[in-house]
Amino acid sequence: MTGMPPEIARHQLSQMLKALPCLHFYRTGTFIDEGLGLYVGWTALKNSFCEVMPVQSEDRNISLIFSGEEYPAADVRRQLKERGHCFDQQGASYLVHQYEDDGFFPSGLNGMFHGILIDKAQGTTTLFNDRYGMHRLCYHESKDAFYFAAEAKAILAVRPDLRTPNPQSLGEFVAFSCVLENRTIFRDIHVLPSASAWMLRDGTVQKKATYFDPRRWEEQPCLSMGDYYRELSNVVTSNLPRYFGGPQPMGIAITGGLDTRVIMACHKSAPGSLPSYTFGGPFRESQDVKVGRKVAELCQQPFQVITVGNEFLSHFSDYAERTVNLTEGGVDVYRSSDLYVSEKARQIAPAKIVGTYGSEVLRHAVMFKPGIPMPGLYKPDLLCFVDQASGTYEALRRQHPVTFAAFRQSPWYHHGVLATEQSQLTVRSPYLDNDFVRTVYRAPKFTGPDDDDVRLRLIADQNPALAQIPSDRGIGGRSVPIVSPLAHGFFEFTFKAEYAYDYGMPQWVAAVDHSFSALRLQRLFLGRHKFLHYRVWYRDSLSGYVRQMLLDPLTLSRPYLERKGVEVVVSGHLKGNRNYTTEIHKLLTLELLHRLFLDPR
Repeated sequence: MTGMPPEIARHQLSQMLKALPCLHFYRTGTFIDEGLGLYVGWTALKNSFCEVMPVQSEDRNISLIFSGEEYPAADVRRQLKERGHCFDQQGASYLVHQYEDDGFFPSGLNGMFHGILIDKAQGTTTLFNDRYGMHRLCYHESKDAFYFAAEAKAILAVRPDLRTPNPQSLGEFVAFSCVLENRTIFRDIHVLPSASAWMLRDGTVQKKATYFDPRRWEEQPCLSMGDYYRELSNVVTSNLPRYFGGPQPMGIAITGGLDTRVIMACHKSAPGSLPSYTFGGPFRESQDVKVGRKVAELCQQPFQVITVGNEFLSHFSDYAERTVNLTEGGVDVYRSSDLYVSEKARQIAPAKIVGTYGSEVLRHAVMFKPGIPMPGLYKPDLLCFVDQASGTYEALRRQHPVTFAAFRQSPWYHHGVLATEQSQLTVRSPYLDNDFVRTVYRAPKFTGPDDDDVRLRLIADQNPALAQIPSDRGIGGRSVPIVSPLAHGFFEFTFKAEYAYDYGMPQWVAAVDHSFSALRLQRLFLGRHKFLHYRVWYRDSLSGYVRQMLLDPLTLSRPYLERKGVEVVVSGHLKGNRNYTTEIHKLLTLELLHRLFLDPR
């Protein structure tokens, strides 16, 4: 939004759109109201919820540009029809009428989204997002315009002076592989806070309002265990159909865990109607694949394995660059496999159901913690911001565990992976459904990571046969007094052994393993639970890429890196007698961030 001359504003809008990825299965468009000084462009997946934009009221006084998806209650569209509103049964056109009838819009919306709503009769323009802040929107405020975009690179396209790193954000990225507290990697570009409804006028923000505060849910009274389970079970079974509608063919990414198992148990898809897939690696069939195949067969659904192997590694440099370009400081390069498997998943179905956020919300699973940088790798000026990041994290961890999981961890740490997947697919998770999260806040005080897992009961009640299959970690399954604990212990041992032999391998073990490399001991451990094996890949298949990128004089000249430390990392890991996998992740990502966004052009 701006007061600058229309010809300049139109040119800037064109440049911002060109900066965004636009694949052959995308739709694009623009909406311009010169009287308001509003210039909006968008991209959307074909046949998606927000493919047709803008949506408008019959008198065209209300216009809405919407991105993402909304999952309304079953009777919302019916009630709007009964009130005389006309709209398509598919897509977002009903939302303008929901605004007309709901004085609290967008607080009643359910999903991951952002949008801008123009009401000419009221003379208002409102920029808003979902209550968790999952569908990210970046912004920059200047004296002549208010810029907003789904990706910061669109703003950089017209404001190249903003290609300056925020040192606090760099410190957080080194510590967590993401940026916290609604910052971006760039000094003066920020992220719209969750549950925002900002009023815009004359190129500026008139009012920064918030329509939801998690404390509203934190202050609910707790339920007894029996009442809590009944309420949770009812919410899951009644709300799941919201996530299986729409014109796009749907698939499901099955893992060996319990989150997707709950979905398979509670949503009774017709046989053969829900393609399923699991991600596998090059060494052997993992427990994820074995369990996923059993679950799919029992539910009579087609099943495929998407393997991350030689094809991915041969194009790693391309996937790494594209992933960093998409996520802008939201993930390390090792998550470039998410882009690869998402491309493959799109060939199966353009929309997918995931179990992401389930363990985090239900079981308070913490997915990220501060990392301790290797001594001698970074200079003190950066390390002080890494230390500061740990303090920021500790303050966040003192919040309610569900608030941390849903409103902090999910939009900040998980955003990069979600953005990568959404570049190819429509991604849906029922575990951030408003009713579901609100109910989890009412769990009895004594429930937590060490208490009985409510997911096992949900699966057993909804599909007893599925409950007979143990998870990839040997949890659940047939209750045999001796066998079950032994199986769980074995899978826990192999899980931890694989981690110790891969990412977490101590340096002295790396030296021993190098001495006995002819025995190929990695074959004993790798691939049982994980499908990514970067310690080995960086040492072997990707050694040329690592050497080329990290020993480049441009990389070694970065002001926050210790040259000798970088050389030690590269030489030790590529020789094979040291394990610097996580350090290489970070160094590669930081260098790509510089080359894509921060270096002068």
